[in-house]
Amino acid sequence: MSGQQGYMKALRCRECGQEYPLEARHVCEFDFGPLEVVYDYQAAKEKLTREVVASRPQNMWRYAELLPVAGEPTVGREVGFTPLIKADRLAERLGIRELWIKNDAVNYPTLSFKDRVVSVALSRAREMGFEVVACASTGNLANSVAANAAASGMKAFVFIPHDLEKGKVVNSLIYDANVIGIKGHYDEVNRLCAEIAGKYSWAFVNVNMRPYYAEGSKSQGFEIMEQLGWEIPRHTVVPMASGSLLTKIHKSYQEAVKVGLVEEAEYSVHGAQATGCSPISQAFKEGQDFFKPVKPDTIAKSLAIGTPADGFYALKVFKETGAASDDVSDDEIREGISLLAETEGIFSETAGGVTVGVAKKLIASGAIPADDSAVLCITGNGLKTLDAVENHVGETREIAPSLREFDALLDSDKELTSPTK
Repeated sequence: MSGQQGYMKALRCRECGQEYPLEARHVCEFDFGPLEVVYDYQAAKEKLTREVVASRPQNMWRYAELLPVAGEPTVGREVGFTPLIKADRLAERLGIRELWIKNDAVNYPTLSFKDRVVSVALSRAREMGFEVVACASTGNLANSVAANAAASGMKAFVFIPHDLEKGKVVNSLIYDANVIGIKGHYDEVNRLCAEIAGKYSWAFVNVNMRPYYAEGSKSQGFEIMEQLGWEIPRHTVVPMASGSLLTKIHKSYQEAVKVGLVEEAEYSVHGAQATGCSPISQAFKEGQDFFKPVKPDTIAKSLAIGTPADGFYALKVFKETGAASDDVSDDEIREGISLLAETEGIFSETAGGVTVGVAKKLIASGAIPADDSAVLCITGNGLKTLDAVENHVGETREIAPSLREFDALLDSDKELTSPTK
């Protein structure tokens, strides 16, 4: 690393450009704009070549010069470098020439893209001397903070809406984290956490540590480009809760050009939301620059943020990259989950159903041309949201341990022997 700050230069307000020291702060004191990490791109360019990246272990830290940790990472060293899968069967069903799946449903250790942002936030928190970490979460972040804190010997508090999917609650409790269920929706949980962060000297990964935490999402974009042979994909479809993942994937494409890892190219980063919580996509469809907050009502609980922190910036990305945004109903979400599972053998959580469902709409409308190529970002594992689909899948057929009964079953149900879709 290059000095005590690594390749980081400062925290900079995304609105007025005011710069701040690399501390645990997340808003500008002049206009309350969000702060973002900026880097010494010239220094990073001299170090971070394709050859250097290829020589490093296959995890997200192979792009360390563009991640906000000053020294060696101490949390989540094995996170990232998830598969990029060529999805020919799904491409045929959606009606597009070429399709890729970036599959963070198998990310380490908690099967979601949140392991990326948490490993960065906790590594940086350790550098800054924090011993207690915390978060406001719709589920996946809680799981990742709990797991990574346990593995690194840090104390964790995770705050969640009280009605989250049971699988995600258990997946936080198992790590012996302090799990606090709040009787309210995510935006109320987040407001409470902002107050707690102001009173206690804890590292709240998505409050006072947010500028560092958010940068971890860029690693997904870096990996996509490397796995495509160092090219920016023409179209990327990203699920949106706060909108941060989408804006950071966009930033990763820009930074890769700045440091010479890829050639500049035309690209579009599209957004996907659930209709029951779609403030960003609704603003896009209405041609607005600002979204209206909503009260979430959707099975896609991991995307249920009615006041998305990066919504305004996601809308800017659509304009800058000529992209589109859409949303899908609960039934369309289940359809998307099933379609991905049936065609590519990938079981995603509800957010994945949102991504697939919206991609289907964008291809049908021509927003993503049928003769183009696209990458769909799948961010979490379906084993965490079984309750969303358990009454909407097929049933087991029970027989005695008898060949005669099995033969009779085949004779009575021709669908069992029909060709695969």
